Amino acid sequence: MLDSDERRLAQWERRVEWPLTLLAVVFLVAYAWQVLDNRATNGLHLALEVVLWGVWLVFALDYLARFALAVDKRRFFATHLFDLLTVLLPMVRQLRVLRLITVLKVLNRRFAVRMRQRIGLYAAGVTVLVGLSASLAVLDAERNHPDATITTFGDAAWWTLTTISTVGYGDRYPVTWEGRLVAALLMIGGIALLGVITGTIASWLVERLSGVEGQVAEAEEATLAELRSVKAELAELRAELRASRST
Repeated sequence: MLDSDERRLAQWERRVEWPLTLLAVVFLVAYAWQVLDNRATNGLHLALEVVLWGVWLVFALDYLARFALAVDKRRFFATHLFDLLTVLLPMVRQLRVLRLITVLKVLNRRFAVRMRQRIGLYAAGVTVLVGLSASLAVLDAERNHPDATITTFGDAAWWTLTTISTVGYGDRYPVTWEGRLVAALLMIGGIALLGVITGTIASWLVERLSGVEGQVAEAEEATLAELRSVKAELAELRAELRASRST
């Protein structure tokens, strides 16, 4: 059972869940605007940078607050390493966008559907958000390099599609260390997503086969019950025939 401090931590997380999700969406919009708008003025660029740093600061304060409220701080540290990395690596701008996983966590808890449907929706949401984030991140890292093969958002989207699907077409590839870091994370994420999707399909097939087996078993039971009923009626008829002959 949770003690008072752990209940305070749970209450804090419930209280800030939606505000942090909205901030994550704001972060994605500001980041995408900054990456895709090549004609942005210096003033607009500065404003977007202030928004990005402001969101990062809120996330950092949230992590510190949760760490302070946690009773078992060692366990909290071990189970929230991803959150810690997003706080400790703010200078690597390509990694900050990964904080958008908060959106998926909230949506996954909010949808009141069966487990298989929730996993399918979760996998679809992760695929879209990770794909968009990776495209923006690799474009931001690569487009100004003299040897870059990824210079437009279309190039970045195509590279993301071939990478996340583990196809690796090879016509587009990152040449900077930031881009290669994004690629490594995307490869790992692609393998995980394929595993989730495969598991979802397998779960659906097992469920369907289980339903068929149940229907067959019910049909067999109904047939046996009907045979027993017919056998009982025949026994009654034989008894009546014997009784009529004896009289």
